Amino acid sequence: MDSIINIIIQNAQQTTIIEVIAVVFGLLSVIYARKENILVFPTGIISVIIYVYICQKFGLYADMGINAFYLIMSVYGWYNWTHQKGKAETRAISRTTKNEKIYLSILGVVFFVIIRYILINYTDSTVPNIDSITTSIFLIGMWLMSLKKIENWTLWIIGDAISIPLYAYKGLALTSVQYSIFLVIAVMGYISWKQNIDNNTN
Repeated sequence: MDSIINIIIQNAQQTTIIEVIAVVFGLLSVIYARKENILVFPTGIISVIIYVYICQKFGLYADMGINAFYLIMSVYGWYNWTHQKGKAETRAISRTTKNEKIYLSILGVVFFVIIRYILINYTDSTVPNIDSITTSIFLIGMWLMSLKKIENWTLWIIGDAISIPLYAYKGLALTSVQYSIFLVIAVMGYISWKQNIDNNTN
């Protein structure tokens, strides 16, 4: 246990200005998401572009790929949040259907198997299993976020909880702190969006 803590402390010294910038914009993005503010997307785009570089540098290849995916989904979500059925109007928050949950669960398992295979066979990743799990969770979560489905927050909560020790172990201490804050905001985001749905159905 002491050796793990020592590794985390030593690696924490690797924190750079570029990581600070990525963290700041990442936090802004999640705060805007909780408030259902369209600025979630431009702030998120800045953060994920930086994290593509950071994850590549630290050997978190699946996370590097998911940040590239976030970039694409952020552009899509930016459009989707401001257009509904082809019209320029705000999309309402909604829940996933039972069939959608089944489909997304199967898709999540497929993502995990594929990502794990790639990491084990084609990269030098030291954390292929955890990296594959978080990446699969976040892929589905980002898709649900772009569709404004409340269940996106549930996945962010699970993924954030797993990511906190992962990033600390990999020496990205500030990013680990960021995910701790993400976890709190995700819980608040779920509560806020649920209240929105409840108010609109009453």
